[in-house]
Amino acid sequence: MTPSITEFQVGAADVRIARLAAAAVGLSLIDAAIPMPLPGVKPGLANIVTLVVLARYGWGTAAWVSGLRVVAGSLLLGQFLAPGFFLSLAGAIMSLAVLALARCLPGRLFSPVSWSILASFAHMAGQLALARAWLIPHDGLFRLVPVLALAALIFGIINGLVVCRLLQDFPEEKNHESRS
Repeated sequence: MTPSITEFQVGAADVRIARLAAAAVGLSLIDAAIPMPLPGVKPGLANIVTLVVLARYGWGTAAWVSGLRVVAGSLLLGQFLAPGFFLSLAGAIMSLAVLALARCLPGRLFSPVSWSILASFAHMAGQLALARAWLIPHDGLFRLVPVLALAALIFGIINGLVVCRLLQDFPEEKNHESRS
């Protein structure tokens, strides 16, 4: 009996997602190396890639890139299936949900900066909700909200401005699939 071989076809969209996810993972690793005064306060550099992908290729591709970033980043940092992985996943899911809704809002009123701010706050909310429900079942956790909200606002603005600049400096590629 000969073993069967399964071949997978890898298209241009798959290669693009892999490259963008690799960029997001690299930025996640940089994020993890930056010392911060409070646990959970990070610049969220990988979100820059997610927002560029959202603007260029649509929500579906952004979700793939974000999901791959969470899994691969946690594997590389040795946190897969540890609390940090689940906190990151909760934040990513919440921010992707908010970004799905934000894409439906009028484009003239909402730019990548506002998307970034909304995603940053959603990420924080998702992490806090999971931390409260699972890791720290005490309302004292919510005393961190003002500091975390300020960090989310600052990093959301900065990352959104970087996204705007990247979208401006690097014109959209031709011949890619329609946005999802």
